[in-house]
Amino acid sequence: MPAKGATTIRLEAPVQEPRTVGGPAARGVRVDAVSFSYRSRRGTVHALAGMSLRAAPTEIVAVVGPSGCGKSTLLELVCGLQRPDAGRVEADPAVYMPQRDLLLPWASALDNAALPLVVRGMGRAQARSRARPVFAQLGLAGFEKAMPHELSGGMRQRVAFLRTLLAGKPVLALDEPFAALDALTRAQTQGWLADALASEPRTVVLVTHDVEEAVVLGDRVVVMSPRPGRDVAEVVIGLPRPRSRTDAAVVRLRERALEALA
Repeated sequence: MPAKGATTIRLEAPVQEPRTVGGPAARGVRVDAVSFSYRSRRGTVHALAGMSLRAAPTEIVAVVGPSGCGKSTLLELVCGLQRPDAGRVEADPAVYMPQRDLLLPWASALDNAALPLVVRGMGRAQARSRARPVFAQLGLAGFEKAMPHELSGGMRQRVAFLRTLLAGKPVLALDEPFAALDALTRAQTQGWLADALASEPRTVVLVTHDVEEAVVLGDRVVVMSPRPGRDVAEVVIGLPRPRSRTDAAVVRLRERALEALA
């Protein structure tokens, strides 16, 4: 159930067939003993070695690990942007949201949000009509015609997330979406995201460098090793939402995740 005071978002996502790499049809996300390497100027880079992860339908799984451990590569595999060298990836259709919002600077906030609908063949006027009601629900009323440079960092991220939701995919792969925000804006936007996902559940794999963020938002936290990345620990959160970062239970779980990282 949505948290008290949660933002209510109603988006009609089309039914889509699961995308499978190396296995039968999936529900949610399943990564089994995956290895992946690529060529660089310095030679072969072994990004992942035996990485495994599960995310049940509508579950939020946060992934933390040291820089360069292959977290972003993991999301690319989940979205089908890369294929594993070994192992198996099964996932419902997924959409990737990178760290930077990547809003089109020449398009309004409304047109940026509605872009996935236009790409899928919807007329521009209909796409705008579909996206416009959600702006008020996300605290963006009155900014539909604003250009990206006229929006704050948190507002830009909300527009980017709305664009991600309107892509209509059951799996969201979020790559450190709040890393560029200041501490106060990041905390506010984390709360907004938790409310949005409570009212519009999706399967989420959230990569973050912020362990506290992982515990506040995730149902489980998967800890990765240094490169080549693999799963070395899992912390089950098991706390009701909304969660306060100062709650004693949240603090204890954050310490457990930090110990696993160390």
